[in-house]
Amino acid sequence: MGAFRKSGGELAPGLYVTATPIGNARDITLRALDVLAGCDLIAAEDTRVSAKLLAIHGIARPLAAYNDHNGARERPKLLARLKHGARIALISDAGTPLVSDPGYKLVREALAEGVAVHAIPGASASLTALALAGLPTDRFLFVGFLPTKSGERGTALAELKDIRATLIFFESAQRLGESLAQMSEVLGDRAVAVTRELTKLHEEVRRGTLRFLASRYAQETPPKGEVTILVGPPAGQQADTARIDALLDKALPFMPVKAAAELIAEALNVPRKEIYRRALDKKNDAD
Repeated sequence: MGAFRKSGGELAPGLYVTATPIGNARDITLRALDVLAGCDLIAAEDTRVSAKLLAIHGIARPLAAYNDHNGARERPKLLARLKHGARIALISDAGTPLVSDPGYKLVREALAEGVAVHAIPGASASLTALALAGLPTDRFLFVGFLPTKSGERGTALAELKDIRATLIFFESAQRLGESLAQMSEVLGDRAVAVTRELTKLHEEVRRGTLRFLASRYAQETPPKGEVTILVGPPAGQQADTARIDALLDKALPFMPVKAAAELIAEALNVPRKEIYRRALDKKNDAD
């Protein structure tokens, strides 16, 4: 049955974590519209922002503010209604709730109380930016907002330096140049994409290296709008194939292929699979 009763399509009781557009108001799912129109209450990060979206789609439902400032006070009220069978939609200002907002606390406590939680998927700034960045997508880490103070930000970046994944950050447009410069200093001069105003009229994606874009933004007036930064993973170590071959030539006459590959891989800190493949090639050529 999912999120709906069979009779009349009425919503089942529970909390509906509902994604809303990150920019273009048409980027909302039909299912999300059904939930927003059929719920008893919409818990929104900012009721003024949400009221505009609801007006565009002709939806009139009760709204209640739920955000970082009033979360501790409002959660018990929402949970009480949920335990009595209410159907509440949780939305953020834009995108998927729980990403850099207090929604996860409400979800956690609702689950602890045995309340049904339904996810209504949709737009996400981090995934939209990843699709546009042209950076590796097989592994990525959403970091969110870095600390605002330079020292704390540097410490946080240092902890991310060796992670072999594309890193996704949210950042204030006012701090963009400063943050890119510090990323270049701590992480090295990696590939980066800076995305701004995604799905909106003035959408912009700038690609380059950290050092280059840090220099460009330092010379320009800070941009407007929401910013998502994607930093590529650290460059892989380039194996010294000449040295590997020289060591294999010395080891293979006296050792099995597997043992020689393991020994050289450990000595050079290179993946054993790569050396094993080269050792097999040499062995086959010799035969």
